[in-house]
Amino acid sequence: MKHRLIVSLSLLALAACSQPTPPADNAPAVAGEPLATRAVMIGTEGPSLPACSSISRVKDGGTDVYWAPGETRAVKAKLAGGASVSLCEAADNDAWFGVVFAAPGTDADMCGVGKSVPNAREYQGPCRWGWIKGGTVRLGG
Repeated sequence: MKHRLIVSLSLLALAACSQPTPPADNAPAVAGEPLATRAVMIGTEGPSLPACSSISRVKDGGTDVYWAPGETRAVKAKLAGGASVSLCEAADNDAWFGVVFAAPGTDADMCGVGKSVPNAREYQGPCRWGWIKGGTVRLGG
């Protein structure tokens, strides 16, 4: 019994570590903690194409970045109009896009999503990631 409890606590600690923490300069929560978090998948187009399909620009007025598609309780970050994002995944018939983006003043090439990856997987850095509403970017822009 004691061994099972230790294993359970160890697994809980590892699970807590698997969720990336937001950078300190991210936007504060708008209306509370997120209900859901879902990492953006990269490499979904196969190993012969870039990990993320296109570089796009946020439309004028900017956009909020959320923790998961459909999650609008807490804003993870804010992107200004004209900001560059890599579109990596679409959800809910293009109502949401999973994106990877560099922190202000950071080189976007360091994100590593312009290269192919052998298998589809969750994006784990070093850049930021999140979900934006469809229609908030100029595709390929």
